[in-house]
Amino acid sequence: MKECQNCKKDFIIEPDDFAFYEKIKVPSPTFCPECRMQRRFAWRNERTLHRRKCGLTGKDVITCFSPNSGVTVYDRDEWWSDKWDPLEYGITYDFKVPFFEQFKKLLNTVPMPTVFNGRSTNSNYSNHIGEFKDGYLAFAGWEGENITYASRCNGSKDCMDVFAVSDSQMCYDDVRSVKLYQSFFSLDSEACSNSYFLYDCKACTDCFGCTNLRSKSYYIFNQPYSREEYFEKIKSFDLGSHKNLETMRKKFEELKLGALRKFAHMVNTKNVTGDNVVNAANSQQCFDMINEMKDCKYQVHGGWKLNESYDGYGTGAGAELLYEALDTGAQGSRFFFDLVVWTGHDVQYSYNCQSCENCFGCIGVRSKSYCIFNKQYTKEEYETLVPKIIEHMNAMPYKDKEGREYRYGEFFPIELSPFGYNETIAQDYFPLERSEAQMRGYIWVDKEASEHQPTIKAENLPDHIKDADDAILKEVIECSGCQRVYRIIKRELDFLKRFNIALPRKCFECRHQDRFHQVNFPRLYNRQCQCTGSVTRNAQRVASDQTLQATRYANSSSHLHGDELCPNEFETTYAPDRPEVVYCEACYNAEIV
Repeated sequence: MKECQNCKKDFIIEPDDFAFYEKIKVPSPTFCPECRMQRRFAWRNERTLHRRKCGLTGKDVITCFSPNSGVTVYDRDEWWSDKWDPLEYGITYDFKVPFFEQFKKLLNTVPMPTVFNGRSTNSNYSNHIGEFKDGYLAFAGWEGENITYASRCNGSKDCMDVFAVSDSQMCYDDVRSVKLYQSFFSLDSEACSNSYFLYDCKACTDCFGCTNLRSKSYYIFNQPYSREEYFEKIKSFDLGSHKNLETMRKKFEELKLGALRKFAHMVNTKNVTGDNVVNAANSQQCFDMINEMKDCKYQVHGGWKLNESYDGYGTGAGAELLYEALDTGAQGSRFFFDLVVWTGHDVQYSYNCQSCENCFGCIGVRSKSYCIFNKQYTKEEYETLVPKIIEHMNAMPYKDKEGREYRYGEFFPIELSPFGYNETIAQDYFPLERSEAQMRGYIWVDKEASEHQPTIKAENLPDHIKDADDAILKEVIECSGCQRVYRIIKRELDFLKRFNIALPRKCFECRHQDRFHQVNFPRLYNRQCQCTGSVTRNAQRVASDQTLQATRYANSSSHLHGDELCPNEFETTYAPDRPEVVYCEACYNAEIV
């Protein structure tokens, strides 16, 4: 048992954890897992973009670094060119100053690319993406074409307003789903097509407002119809009307509340805890991880053959032995305390370095070895100096504004992040008010005032998409959520008209937040299966809030435990006070076939 330096709560370091730390030769953490997560996330700005000048050419650019960040930015293509040399900014390590102070000084000197946007074309208004074509406000994704207003969209095409969607085409407003085709407003569904408002459905075609279905067609609100009846009914719903669309959203939310929930989404896993994990083994506390992960812990959003790694976000792609890393991996190994480090070996405390080996405290270095603070050393000099630096980091730790100490083995302090706390994904997962963030010493970046004044309020938009012509593209719309302004773009209007979907009344960021909050926080709770036989009630919710009816689920089959409470226990992201009915795998499978 250990007390967290940050939140002061006790946390447990398991024997397997100590074995991992010993293997990679780092000390055990002094922050608990969630505080470590928050600290990493505060260095990841995915969606906030700014207009600035390129520090090399002077031309206007779009960047994730604000004008007040202290960071010089180069246009992405200029940054990757041979017009400058990162080693020209190298500094000699100063044993009179804490390591993290020196790193911050280097960060304010070495140019950074405007966005982290690898091997992508015509996607300047996107960030932390790779192999994208024609992406617009697309973030944290890999492989996509014509993706608009999206986050964590992978291997997809012609999708808009989606979150955590993979291998899908022509989809709109879907969340955490895979292999969808022309499906809209759906959550946690797979291999479905030509459908609307699905929750936990698989292999369904032409379904509307359905939950927990398998291999069905022509169902509306979980009731079967003939093909002719189905299409006549769907036509009458007319989602091109905003009023009708909102009515259906509300009805679907009510239906979804009564759906059966499996304790976790796991596919082809063995000895794994977490949620939304596919093809993994021997991994704990992992979330949104796919494709051959093993022996990992505390990972969020990644995978692709990630092995023996702890504490990461956006990590993987044939990598191993990663620790405390963001957007890092890609055929790399032994990457510790890194941000955007791809390919190579044994790189520590570095930012945006590619194809490097044996580098420590470097920024923007490419295809180099034996560098410290962007200064070149011989192999012998490097191997002599690095242990001395580590010893110095322990003897002269950095102390933040609240007195927390950062020795070797700690990730970068939040207060040194070049991003405003409210710009980062830390604000998504661990929201703070402006005053609280500043009290802790974190940067807070106020959004720049728009150069455009609203010409129309969202509530005054045409109710029906058929009444919106190209003139709407010139309107500056006041968001009904945050009151900031947004616009409808041509590809968006064409998409909405094609599929008869009403104009959105909120800006992209508010729509993103609506989708983001449909997915549970990556935290596990120990719970018991709620199945009690013929009818299951969520008694916890009734006890905590008498104004709400009990959530009920009527079993359709007999279970081994009869009408007694199922004895199975599990770890789940559904907190005990949540209204949903949550079953173990056995009871869930008995119902959903």
